[in-house]
Amino acid sequence: MTLLSFILPDGENQFVLFSFEHLFSLFSVIVIILFIYWNRNSLKQTLLNVISRGILITVLIVSEISLHAWLWWVDEWGYRNALPLHLSSISLLLAAFLLWMKSYRLFEFTYFVGVGSALQAMITPDISLYTFPHFRYIQFFIAHGGIVVANFFMVFVEGFRPTLKSLWRAFFYLNLYTLIIFIFNIMIGSNYMYVSRKPINPSIIDYLGPWPWYIIPLEMIALVTFFILYLPFFLTRKKKHLKES
Repeated sequence: MTLLSFILPDGENQFVLFSFEHLFSLFSVIVIILFIYWNRNSLKQTLLNVISRGILITVLIVSEISLHAWLWWVDEWGYRNALPLHLSSISLLLAAFLLWMKSYRLFEFTYFVGVGSALQAMITPDISLYTFPHFRYIQFFIAHGGIVVANFFMVFVEGFRPTLKSLWRAFFYLNLYTLIIFIFNIMIGSNYMYVSRKPINPSIIDYLGPWPWYIIPLEMIALVTFFILYLPFFLTRKKKHLKES
């Protein structure tokens, strides 16, 4: 494999949904999360905790920096398309701060918004021109998988638990952020978070109606995703309450 084939798109080897490479990437993220769960008590020890969080922070930050370096290398970096304002980038940066600061307020946002958007992105990736072992493919799954792993590290190791109020706060802040991005898009002619027009590449948005009406079903999808992410904690609390009563 040459350096150029690692960096540039390859028309002969494009991404295939639920291919072996895709399923293996998803499986790898699940294995890492299970590893954290099985070793949660050991990871609570001060030194190992600091080292583990440091590794995760480094992976997240290097992943984001490498993406911008790659975009610059292939001459696709521009302030209208490459600022870290999409949900994936902002969630990644906030997840890194979450690991560093152990902030529950950040967790409320990154668990619902970050994990929700990252899971959907990994299940239906928007990387049609890239497959393993291309850089963009590897970076995509490390970045999105890193967001999920970081949040479950806080759940299993640090004992963070989202609440129903957390869900609604996350939904409020997501909409507030979306409004800010929409105004920013108008100011500079960009399309961050795809709230100003549909993305060029095929996506689920194509089936949700014209602009701006597709934003409403996207809101519903986000809310349903949030409730699905909250469900395990709701059931755990309910089971605990029944045992105590």
